[in-house]
Amino acid sequence: MSALLASSIVQTVLVGAALLGAISGMLGAFAVLRQQSLLGDALSHAALPGVCLGFLVAGGRDLGSILAGAFFTGALAALALQVIVRRTTLKTDAALGIVLSVFFAVGVVALTYIQGQGGAASSGLMTFLFGQAAAILRSDLWIMGAGGLAALALVLALWKEFKLVSFDANFARAQGLPVAWIEGALTVMVAFAIVIGLQLVGVVLMVALLIAPAAAARQWTNALGPMVVLSATLGALSGALGALISASARGLATGPVVVLIATAFVLFSMLAAPRRGLVWQALAARAMRARISEGRVLTALQGLAHAHGDAAYKAERGMLNTALGAAPHTMRIQALERRGLIQQVTHPPETTPHWELTRAGHAEARALSGRAADKDGTCHD
Repeated sequence: MSALLASSIVQTVLVGAALLGAISGMLGAFAVLRQQSLLGDALSHAALPGVCLGFLVAGGRDLGSILAGAFFTGALAALALQVIVRRTTLKTDAALGIVLSVFFAVGVVALTYIQGQGGAASSGLMTFLFGQAAAILRSDLWIMGAGGLAALALVLALWKEFKLVSFDANFARAQGLPVAWIEGALTVMVAFAIVIGLQLVGVVLMVALLIAPAAAARQWTNALGPMVVLSATLGALSGALGALISASARGLATGPVVVLIATAFVLFSMLAAPRRGLVWQALAARAMRARISEGRVLTALQGLAHAHGDAAYKAERGMLNTALGAAPHTMRIQALERRGLIQQVTHPPETTPHWELTRAGHAEARALSGRAADKDGTCHD
């Protein structure tokens, strides 16, 4: 590993992937909260004709011109999206589908035309579809770092406005905020993140790096600040781990590996996150079923005691089976005994086990009956 990290190429790709992941994670959080995850997909596909345009303008594979062209067509796609949504009756998802397909089709046609003209430089344009991490230079890191700092400064400067628009755009509009301009700024930043990620991840997979860290972070927190920080952290980890794994194994492209790791974070978060995770929900549902079952045992014992006019009435399992309509699980009875709500007693001359409610058990049973009566809308003493 130390020999691997000693390579200047690996170091450059590692830092570049981590920077890109952090920037994408930070900005992707706002796209996820605004329910515009497909916006990144549309803008990333819309960047392809800009790549071709930059190549034609520069007359070669000049990275600055290519990225500028990608940013131009990405911004143009965002403008077209807003015009379609505001000026027609089409919904946002339909507008996204139109913009994505049209711009990507134009990009494929332009790419085919350029490659048909021949030339060694034109063959390298295909790398912008799926990315080529090895092409990242140290000078590119300065551009990515400066862009990341600019995006961070903009987020911090407009934090309250971004937060309000992301959660309740109508309320922000009622407060007199220029919602259209704020949403435009967010869209431009998303386009910027896509542009700087084209060389590493490519047009096709860039949306995954933009959305996956934010989707994973959303499972762990309800607050915007922690979500943005966690999303940026997961994005940086995805980029760094993807770069290391692809560098240690021959033939693995960095971009797809980064996306797969980010997806793994999403799957883990969907399973293990507290409250929202599937594992947590399954355990919570199991605990709820156990509480319901234990409550039924308590109310059954209370009903038997009330029917016999004896608060210390001793009930055997057969009585509980009849009262509940099914045999109570042994684990539920043991759990109630551990909680001190019931206790096992003897009832000579019978030798079978009997149970009775403790004082705490009577109080719990009354509370359960009271809650059930409140839920039914009835009165109780």
